[in-house]
Amino acid sequence: MSDIVREMLISHDVHETRVAILEERRLVELYIERPKRSVVGNVYLGKVRDVLPGMQAAFVDLGLDKNGFLYVDEVVAPEGVSDVPRRDIQSLLKSGQQIMVQVLKDPMGTKGARVTTEITLPGRFLVLMPFSAFVGISKKLPDDERDRLHGIIAPIMPEGLGVIVRTAAAGASQRDLENDLEFLLRLWRRVQHQAHEGLAPEVVYTEMDLALRMVRDAFSDDYKRLVVDDKRLYEKVVSFLKKTSPELMKRVAQHKDRAPLFQAYELQEQIDTATLRNVPLPSGGHITIDKTEALTAVDVNTGSYVGRKNLEDTILRTNLEAADETVRQLRLRDIGGIIVIDFIDMENPYHRGEVSKRLASALERDRTKTRATEISRLGLVEMTRKNVTDGLYGVLTEPCPLCNGEGRIVSDTTRRIAAERRIREILLTGRSAAYLLGLNPETFALVTAPGNNALAILRAETGRAVTIVADRDCAPTEVKVIIEGRGGVGELSNL
Repeated sequence: MSDIVREMLISHDVHETRVAILEERRLVELYIERPKRSVVGNVYLGKVRDVLPGMQAAFVDLGLDKNGFLYVDEVVAPEGVSDVPRRDIQSLLKSGQQIMVQVLKDPMGTKGARVTTEITLPGRFLVLMPFSAFVGISKKLPDDERDRLHGIIAPIMPEGLGVIVRTAAAGASQRDLENDLEFLLRLWRRVQHQAHEGLAPEVVYTEMDLALRMVRDAFSDDYKRLVVDDKRLYEKVVSFLKKTSPELMKRVAQHKDRAPLFQAYELQEQIDTATLRNVPLPSGGHITIDKTEALTAVDVNTGSYVGRKNLEDTILRTNLEAADETVRQLRLRDIGGIIVIDFIDMENPYHRGEVSKRLASALERDRTKTRATEISRLGLVEMTRKNVTDGLYGVLTEPCPLCNGEGRIVSDTTRRIAAERRIREILLTGRSAAYLLGLNPETFALVTAPGNNALAILRAETGRAVTIVADRDCAPTEVKVIIEGRGGVGELSNL
């Protein structure tokens, strides 16, 4: 059992379910499920819409907003198709064909869900692979335990089916494994029946809700406790563990205090860091996290930390803290894809080695698959982290309506100049002698600021009468013509 004290908290209300994982009382992972839940793990009877030889892929109608994307390497060859010299999507799939697929990645942005025909059904101790005659054991288990589990499961596997024994199976008895396998075999028969009777597009298997999924996939004797604040959900969790891991039931508790569960653990301030661009480090430095379409960049800065001895020690301490906090933020935000960490340059090779070890140690606690390179002489680390969902950032935030997600907005000066230029265009191209114009209240304040005599200059330049007012319905850079008149501005008020 790990020396780190781990706790899992599950909070449920009418709006959402939240699952928090704590290490030494610090929040390291947070998952949120709202009515529009993730579809990862769901199995669909889909219909092939388009086969694209140039991309060696196909689009599959799942009944969702966007078609699923199926790459050729994710296609299990159907019966009667074998010895294909080069994997060719056209020899495997045809437009209009009904196929069973499982979602690997949620739809993200403009992209549809990523799907596979290699179905996997997870249980507490096992993952059933109906199309793969393979027995695999988690590499996180010791060799002797892997041998023991292989000796139990291999002889009882039905011919033609495969299975992966999960890390949670450590110490599981033969009866535990047999019961889990029997459950998964019944489930697979039910999925097959649904697919046989169904009409594409249709969901034939829905993955467990977030709370039970996290209990099934993560909760183990590595956790000191599991606390649930909803009575019905608490009973569901206990019932699930009673069937799968009764020895863990004593670690489950229902939160009954008046203070909300997350408030009792003082988590809100830690949750707030999941949306910050700059995340502070204990010594006074900080890391800056910028997400782009292609990758996520993490930049390390000393900030206000000036150190006590010399520059090298200051840099080393900042980088060590950044290694821990970067991995924590990757887990907390569930950031996937390509990640580049820009540590502060270190001249001393020993210091680079220390930071590499700290980063590797932190990554060992990450349940999501990651790969990282060594620190370069420039202080760069390139890594990949399996990308499954849009991450916590995508759940908690939405693109800014002003900057469209760019993270920057038009400056006040640019905004003022654009408004004045648009007013000039209206006065020069219009046929009326007088105008009453509306501006966004903030833009109005910029144009009419003390010392800015733009309106007087425009009246003199164009020979037209013009008055502007604040209009809340105007966009930031919009100029709205409210009234046009033939006479002076004084006459506009009478129209």
